[in-house]
Amino acid sequence: AFGRPDASQAEIERVAKLAQAHDFITAMPEGYETKIGERGAGLSGGQRQRIAIARAMLLDPRILILDDSMSAVDAETERLLQAAIATVMKGRTTVLVAHRLATAQHADHIIVLRDGQIVEQGTHAELDAAGGHYHHVLEMQQMSARESLEAA
Repeated sequence: AFGRPDASQAEIERVAKLAQAHDFITAMPEGYETKIGERGAGLSGGQRQRIAIARAMLLDPRILILDDSMSAVDAETERLLQAAIATVMKGRTTVLVAHRLATAQHADHIIVLRDGQIVEQGTHAELDAAGGHYHHVLEMQQMSARESLEAA
C-alpha cells in the first residue's frame, strides 16, 4: 500500500471502508489489485479524493492536513468521511482547508481567510452569530444548495 508497504490487506480494507472507497474498489475488474494510472487516471475526482484520504488514514499520522479533500464528493459521502476522520483522528490534530463551509462547520476552531488575511475566527456558531464574512458566505452556500434541490 502506498506509504505503508507492510500494511496488511485487512488494514487496507479497514481504511478504504472508512474513506467510503471499499465498494467502488471491489467493483473494479481486479478489486484491490487493479492498476490505476498516473494521478488516478480512470477514477472520478471523488474516487481519487477518497483513496487519498484512505492512504492518509493508513499512515496513522499525529497531524493530518486535508486541503479541499472533499470538494468532489456528494454531501452524504462528505458526512460519512467527516465522521470517519473524526473517529480516526480523535486526540490528534487535523487541519482542514475547505471552501464549502459545510465541510468546516464541525471543526473545533475555524479560521476565515480573505485575500490571504485572517478576518474572523471562532466556532461555527460564533462565526454564524457574528454576521461577518463567514455568515455571509454560509448564507450564500445554503441558498445555492436550496436552489439546486428545488431545480432537481
